[in-house]
Amino acid sequence: MPQVRRSPRNVRIICNHRGLSHFGGSYFFHEFLRVLHFRNYVAGQIHYPRRNRDYSVSQMLLALVHPILLGLDRIETAALLHTDETFQYLTGLQSFPDPQTLRRFLLNAPADLREQLHRANDRLLQSFIHLPKHRSRLIFDLDSTVLTVFGHQQGAEVGYNPRYRGKRSYDPLLCVEANSSFLWDVELRRGDAGTWAGSEELLASCFLSTPSDVREIRVRADAGFGYGPVLDMLETRFAQYAVVARMVPSLKRALKGLRYEPMSPRWEIAEFEHRPHGWADARRCIVARKKIEDSDLEPTLFSLERYAYRAWHTNLPLTPAGVWHFYDGRAGMERRIREVREDYAARKIPTRVFAANALYLEVIRLAYNLVTAFQRTCLPEDWQSLTLSKLRQRLLWLPGELTRPQNRPILRLVNSPLIAQKAEKILRRVHRLKPLEG
Repeated sequence: MPQVRRSPRNVRIICNHRGLSHFGGSYFFHEFLRVLHFRNYVAGQIHYPRRNRDYSVSQMLLALVHPILLGLDRIETAALLHTDETFQYLTGLQSFPDPQTLRRFLLNAPADLREQLHRANDRLLQSFIHLPKHRSRLIFDLDSTVLTVFGHQQGAEVGYNPRYRGKRSYDPLLCVEANSSFLWDVELRRGDAGTWAGSEELLASCFLSTPSDVREIRVRADAGFGYGPVLDMLETRFAQYAVVARMVPSLKRALKGLRYEPMSPRWEIAEFEHRPHGWADARRCIVARKKIEDSDLEPTLFSLERYAYRAWHTNLPLTPAGVWHFYDGRAGMERRIREVREDYAARKIPTRVFAANALYLEVIRLAYNLVTAFQRTCLPEDWQSLTLSKLRQRLLWLPGELTRPQNRPILRLVNSPLIAQKAEKILRRVHRLKPLEG
């Protein structure tokens, strides 16, 4: 009979090892920022004289970015990094700011700091969008999301909130570039903002930050953007679009009189020129419908008699089926919004002041785009589409031990041939990058 090994007894615990870190794998991301000269870039883009000179503006912004990346989704939880000397050494910080310092930075920031950070984020996109290869077309996916709050935050009002009905919330607008997955722009809105309030300003900002050598812009959006002034603006900027049509009375009346052609076993499709009340001109409208079967779940599409309908206004030079398939490429937007909301802590509103929360949303945009650029330029192909939560598990959360044999720092990660192989490739790609232009 095999001998049962005894459980250990009299184990002593001494909490004095300063070389351990839960986040040893984050070194690769920090090396990415170092090679880019990111702190110098921020110093050249943002001018904010502060009384507290213990931390520069770039250090404070990165001190807000790091907890987001590592899954410490509340500012208070960032206190864990205050005692992690290995993490501080890897990031070049003498110490990590405490939560009160981080919150005061957001609350005391001047009104133009968000605008400066917004412009810095735009310039980052212009640097990253052509990596690893040049792009001549951008596809902007537009949407809004609901951020429920449970306190008394300024600007949080009762509006459309399908999950927590009657709760106060914010209703930010987001624009994602579909092929690169960069968060192209964000705009924090009050919870009771109108359906398309701020859409024109968001689009104007997106067009302004588009590199001049991009020849074609295409836009996909839901019915919240399907208003005349928004479409007018897209046409003025020579953008091609497919926007979900609002089911206004004139469109509902036209549905039954259209001539539909089969497109798939269940769907048929038609097109016509549609001019709702108040529009100067008619626009091309694509309509698809399918018969509602008894076995179908409760339809989420607009239904009339025995059919469920989908409709888009468009100026794309595509067949009706082509417009359908182009718009369906927008399905990835839901995943991106969910990632911003859950993995990037957008739901954890840090203050009660609207301007400070709008600044924090711009910090989230910075974190999102830095991680996306890091994935696209430095990580193996099978890791480039990972969500942040999975990237944490594969890389950022690798435990590490900092040792100094012969006074030379060595970061020891988990003993894994796979990690060793990928680490070498990641660092090789990182060191090929060129510094950002300030």
